[in-house]
Amino acid sequence: MARIFPARSHTARPLGRTRLVLPALLVAGVTLLAGCAAEPESRQPTASPKPPAATPTPKPEPVQPDPQANADLAAAVAADDGDGVRSAIERGADLELRGEAGRTPLVAATKANAVAAATALIEAGADVNAKDDIEDSAYLYAGAEGYNEILRLTLAHGADLKSTNRFGGTALIPAGEHGHVEVTRMLLAAGIDPNHVNNLGWTALQEAVLLGTDGPDHQETVRLLLAGGADPNLRDGQGNTPLANAQARGSWALAELIQAAGGV
Repeated sequence: MARIFPARSHTARPLGRTRLVLPALLVAGVTLLAGCAAEPESRQPTASPKPPAATPTPKPEPVQPDPQANADLAAAVAADDGDGVRSAIERGADLELRGEAGRTPLVAATKANAVAAATALIEAGADVNAKDDIEDSAYLYAGAEGYNEILRLTLAHGADLKSTNRFGGTALIPAGEHGHVEVTRMLLAAGIDPNHVNNLGWTALQEAVLLGTDGPDHQETVRLLLAGGADPNLRDGQGNTPLANAQARGSWALAELIQAAGGV
């Protein structure tokens, strides 16, 4: 009688080999995943070293003003002492300190025509346009009074040509009134408006005619004004031309100059 044996499976693998392969595959997979996830240490960016923080420079201590400096400045201005003015400023005197009638040291120096003191103040930076209680500045007052040296300094240090006095006039208008030839020349050269009208309705030309004389200084002043662009037919507040006013006052030399410039 023949024995019957069970049929062999062609797909069956020995159990022992399977047990060896599977753990190896698992180990290899874990190693591969770990290798993919890990960033190489060499790819990490290297931080640049920060420069050391700068040590702040200590600020110098402010100079404490000498309590006597302002009084010394006022005394130096009154004495027209330029060196005394400089000394007081170096010790902390206030260049813009208001005194009597609201005057700054420079306005006070200008009203006294204290040239040395005014020069020291202007060179130290005093405001040439600062006005006192009656709207006089160093610039305006020097022009009105014919203080040529101080006026020249103010023009060189920022004088405002459009600045006006309490009558609404520029520095040129009182210069016309007083026949200040050199002031008129300087102001026109600086570019001041020769046809500005003040609160009375007068230009510098009208003021020269109405308040001046027929003498040589006013003749030269009128000549400069006309050559500098003054309108010979600009009427005053009453509707009169400069020529009509000159004829009415008997200022025949001025009338001739105005007529020669086209005045009617």
